[in-house]
Amino acid sequence: MDIAKIKNWKEHPKVLELKEKLENTKVRNSLRWIFELAVTLVFAALVAVLMFQTVTMQESSMEPTLAVGDRFFMNQAVYKFSSPQRGDMIVFRTNASDDAALHIRRVIGLPGETVQIRDGVIYIDGEVYDEAADYPKIQNPGLAENGVSLKSNEYFVLGDNRNNSEDSRYADIGTVKKRYIVGKLWFLCSPIEKAGFLKG
Repeated sequence: MDIAKIKNWKEHPKVLELKEKLENTKVRNSLRWIFELAVTLVFAALVAVLMFQTVTMQESSMEPTLAVGDRFFMNQAVYKFSSPQRGDMIVFRTNASDDAALHIRRVIGLPGETVQIRDGVIYIDGEVYDEAADYPKIQNPGLAENGVSLKSNEYFVLGDNRNNSEDSRYADIGTVKKRYIVGKLWFLCSPIEKAGFLKG
């Protein structure tokens, strides 16, 4: 048996060729993994930018549910595939201007319905609206005193702070058209001690 050949097997052309192939495969796999990771991170960042935007509560109209200064992630995609539901906390503009301030209110009336407020009670199509939470009794029905009929693309919104909220009862806000709805409140991110997913 040729001892020299056995000792130098690592330098055999076939062994060197196989070793080179293995190293090339490792390099290719590493590069593929890095590329896939980079694509995933870029995609995740794009989804986050397109779907979620931060918004800060700047009015007292939703107290005590939401406090002035609370910061949220807003889902901007949800209403591109569905419509706002009663009880949703939506973010909207009052007009088409990109510079228009963002407002946060709760959806009460849906397209095609008639909303009326009598003796502090909300009626939807003549039926008492039994709300899930215990909100203050409404003192000023505003435009809803005689009923507000909603068109096919309109929503009636109220602030949870019912007696200190500018909402669909007043002409400055009025009914909210779907095209002006920017998104739905999704997650409270600040202050950190209150962080969590929002209900409704």
